[in-house]
Amino acid sequence: MSPLAPELDTLLGSRRDGHGLPRAFYHNDALYALEMQKIWYGGWLFAGFAFEMPKPGDFLTFTVDSTPVLLIRDDQGEVRAFHNVCRHRGTQLCRTDAGHVRAIVCPYHSWTYSRQGDLIACQGMHDGVDKSALGLRRLHAEVCAGLIYVSLSEAPPDFAPLRAEFEAAARPQGFDRAKIARITDYDVESNWKLVWENNRECFHCVGRHPQYVKANFDVYEEEYASDAIRQKMAAAVERTQSKWALQGIAITHTHGGLAPFPDPDHDLWFAADRTVLVEGFDTESMDGQRVAPLMGDYRDADVGVLRMRSMPNFWVHASCDHAVAARLLPAGPRTTKVRAYWLVRDDAREGEDYQLDQLLPFWQLTNEQDWDICKWQQKGVDSIGYQPGPLSQRKEYNVDAFIRWYLKQMHSGGRDAAARPLTRVA
Repeated sequence: MSPLAPELDTLLGSRRDGHGLPRAFYHNDALYALEMQKIWYGGWLFAGFAFEMPKPGDFLTFTVDSTPVLLIRDDQGEVRAFHNVCRHRGTQLCRTDAGHVRAIVCPYHSWTYSRQGDLIACQGMHDGVDKSALGLRRLHAEVCAGLIYVSLSEAPPDFAPLRAEFEAAARPQGFDRAKIARITDYDVESNWKLVWENNRECFHCVGRHPQYVKANFDVYEEEYASDAIRQKMAAAVERTQSKWALQGIAITHTHGGLAPFPDPDHDLWFAADRTVLVEGFDTESMDGQRVAPLMGDYRDADVGVLRMRSMPNFWVHASCDHAVAARLLPAGPRTTKVRAYWLVRDDAREGEDYQLDQLLPFWQLTNEQDWDICKWQQKGVDSIGYQPGPLSQRKEYNVDAFIRWYLKQMHSGGRDAAARPLTRVA
């Protein structure tokens, strides 16, 4: 592996332990290019849901920075992933977010590929063209618990550990038996790392997410919460544990505050946990009342919230009756494209079983409040007056963990860039 350019090596080593990242991390073009290579083109990316392409010939597309990707269900029903680029002169092949094809036909010179990615026609070319050597360039793809993951790496990390954890955690939720009630796409005017930093703390939640804190214990770290709050959460845990066991589910995060994630010291880039909601909330809705039929295998509304995350581009909050997921894609040092998905049971009928004006507001508000925060933070960190301050040992331990995970990926096999973890003290 070639060494880093001296200026990038210096920059990656410039972060002070327990502090945020220096200014250049949020707009430096050379660093952004290295992030694409080390993180976005090197690991596993959430691409979409398997139910979005149920039949052979159904396809999805997405773009990672400047690299378009095509997902298609082949004639045997397998989900395949390819570079969405013609092997003739490089034209992007499929140009809509989703669709259906009998064959993949290049709109430029009509080179035609099967749904397995093989080149089957290239009229007008000389007789010596070897079609067998000019199929679409295949990418690694995995389907897990109804989620589709793609890797642009020739040798991606082992997917089996994520599969084991996500399939066990998500089985009762039934993502493979869901449908999309709404998709909303956002162009967030912010570096992708700021979006993750925002996601990894609830320090800001009381002031910016009034609807969110009514439903969740995220702002109440166990060691700093009042006795009254501890008692409320303990009562919620005690009330649910035996009841949940009858449904084959278990609480895995029993304390206030956000569950620790990621874990750079053990190279954990994915996690799933289930936690309780505040008493009176069956789901993450504005009033806590169900807004859709129960999903998956659930027989009771009291199942808390399933949370799943994978670096660098996916998280989901899944309640008894609906789930809200986010897919992040970088589009330059100062722009992150976020697709928000609202999922319900596959046989739920809009207008009868659920109403969008009841389903959407909780997470629509939370998302848009966060994107506004990220936009204004980007403007601030772009300033020559910005210098990173200390992170809160009480509230921002996961921001510190994210930064250390990021630096370790950027060095990928070099010296230990995770540095010292933030010490949490009272």
